[in-house]
Amino acid sequence: MIRLSVLLFALGFIAVSYFFSAWRLKAELNGKSKPLEDPVLGKLTRQMAAQLDLPDIKVNIYEISPVNGLAAPDGRIFITRGFMEKYRSGAVTAKELASVIAHELGHVALGHSKRRLVDFAFANTIRLIVIGLVGRVHPALGVQVGNMLARLLSARLSRQDEYEADAFAAALLTKSGIGVQPQKDLFKKLGYLTGAKGAPPAWFMSHPKAEERIAAIEALEARWEAGRIDG
Repeated sequence: MIRLSVLLFALGFIAVSYFFSAWRLKAELNGKSKPLEDPVLGKLTRQMAAQLDLPDIKVNIYEISPVNGLAAPDGRIFITRGFMEKYRSGAVTAKELASVIAHELGHVALGHSKRRLVDFAFANTIRLIVIGLVGRVHPALGVQVGNMLARLLSARLSRQDEYEADAFAAALLTKSGIGVQPQKDLFKKLGYLTGAKGAPPAWFMSHPKAEERIAAIEALEARWEAGRIDG
C-alpha cells in the first residue's frame, strides 16, 4: 500500500509539474517574443515550407540574449534575440540560421517539444525522491546526488533528441535546395557563438559535441549517396 501511494504521488507530481512548466513557458514566450520578419530568411523558410506542404513557416524572436533556438510544446518556433544579433552582425549566415529553424522544426515534427517537458518533470521527480531518501542520512549529499542524477538523465534524453532533429533538418535542408553545409558550418561555430570556451550555457551541456553531430550528418550524406548510386 505504501509503495502504491508513493507511485501515485510520483505520477501526480509529474503531471502537475508538466502542466505548470508548460503554462510557465507559454507565458514567458508570449510576453517576450514577436514575429521574425526578414526577407532573406523568409525566402529560405518558404523553400522549406514547400517541401513540408505548408503555406509558410512562422518564426518568432525570443527577446533574450543567449544564442539559441527553441521549439515550444505548442509547435511554435523561436530564435533568440542573441542569435539574431549574430546574424545581423554577419557572424551567422541566413542559411546557417535556416538550419537552426529546420532543426527546431524537427523537434516539433518528432514530438520532442512536448516530451521534453515530461522528461523534465520525470527527472525533477527522481531528484526529489533521491534527495528525500539520501537526505535522511546526509542532507547535503542528498541534494548533490539528486541534482546530479536529474542532470544526467535529462542530458541523456536530450542528446538523442538532438541527433534525431539534426537528421530531420539535414533531410529537409537537402530537399529544399539549401544543403547541409550551412548546418555543419554552424556546428563548428557553436562554441564561439555561445561562449562555450568559458562557462557554457546549461542547454549546451545537454547537446552532443559539435564534431559528433557533424560526423552523424556526414554519415547520413554517405548513405544517401550510396542509395542514389545503388538505385
